[in-house]
Amino acid sequence: MGPLRPTVAACFAHRVYHAPHYTRALTNSALARNALSDRKAEAASVSAHKQDRPATASDAVEELRKENAVSTVPNIFRGDWVLFHPVYTPEELKSVQVLHREAKTISDKLAYRMVWLARRIFDLVSGYKHPETPPSPNMTIEELRKAGYLLDDRAWLNRSLFLESIAGVPGMVAATLRHLQSLRLLRRDNGWIHTCLEEAENERMHLMTFMTLKRPSIFLRAMILGAQGVFYNLFFLAYLVSPRTCHRFVGHLEEEAVLTYTRCIADLEAGKIPEWENTPAPGIAIDYWRLHPEAKLLDVLYAIRSDETTHRFVNHSLANLNPNGDVNPFALREPDMHVKGTKIEFERAESEAYVKESHEILREKSDVPR
Repeated sequence: MGPLRPTVAACFAHRVYHAPHYTRALTNSALARNALSDRKAEAASVSAHKQDRPATASDAVEELRKENAVSTVPNIFRGDWVLFHPVYTPEELKSVQVLHREAKTISDKLAYRMVWLARRIFDLVSGYKHPETPPSPNMTIEELRKAGYLLDDRAWLNRSLFLESIAGVPGMVAATLRHLQSLRLLRRDNGWIHTCLEEAENERMHLMTFMTLKRPSIFLRAMILGAQGVFYNLFFLAYLVSPRTCHRFVGHLEEEAVLTYTRCIADLEAGKIPEWENTPAPGIAIDYWRLHPEAKLLDVLYAIRSDETTHRFVNHSLANLNPNGDVNPFALREPDMHVKGTKIEFERAESEAYVKESHEILREKSDVPR
């Protein structure tokens, strides 16, 4: 499956697939320009009255506190700055299955064993157990938590904060190396960079969402700093040697993420995390995943699990391709969750067929009169 050179129509149609995001961005840009003009006029009027006295630091702070001021600390959430990402229907959110891809090659087995070992070590350090059935059916939630069979809300948040701070590393490393390779070799990347960047930002948005629920302790921040420093450099070197093995590693890592969030959702729905039963969804999550304004934290967990399912499917599929020549089948569109949630990967032939189908759709859309 060699590289396909996209046409101008294809490049334009890339925006068509994300029309709601693109249209909203254009509308907000127009509004922003009008608001900027109003602010300039207002600023000119204000400066005319302030010419008789020198400006102070408090004046600058007061300007930033105005609702229409441009500030690096916004008091409202808006998602126009984020990259493209899936927004799921209720049916898609419920269609996710816990799946595992059997390792076939030596590199696949190496990637899986590394994930398996990392998972066991992290569970041991954090004291986490999750048996299918409790040791005793009469144990209370407090007793299960004390024995380490259940996590409370704080433990779940600490676990999620730590894991999401690490999960955002592989996509950025892969995108960085492929970006530099494209510049160095003076050739196109066949659509891999954007997908890797979207994955990295999506994982970062998971972290930003959990950050609204808990402020990490100094100890947790130190753990994140150390783990990220080690993992970034190891993954960087590994990706230079074998991109396929690295994508397979991430695919297996996301299998564990889907399993973890599935267990968390099950505990919450079973009333085993009473602290979260009526917790409203953070504003950043409502805006990012286009959730209902009255959404709860449970809805956020379903959306995050679907994101992890997407990463599971995408990385396992990319691991089946030739990273130096094959086209990324997800550069223009992705299957919905009914496919990604029930299928572990695209084989190489399926990816090639999916690319051809995408180009056919683009040709049809480019022929439509505008």
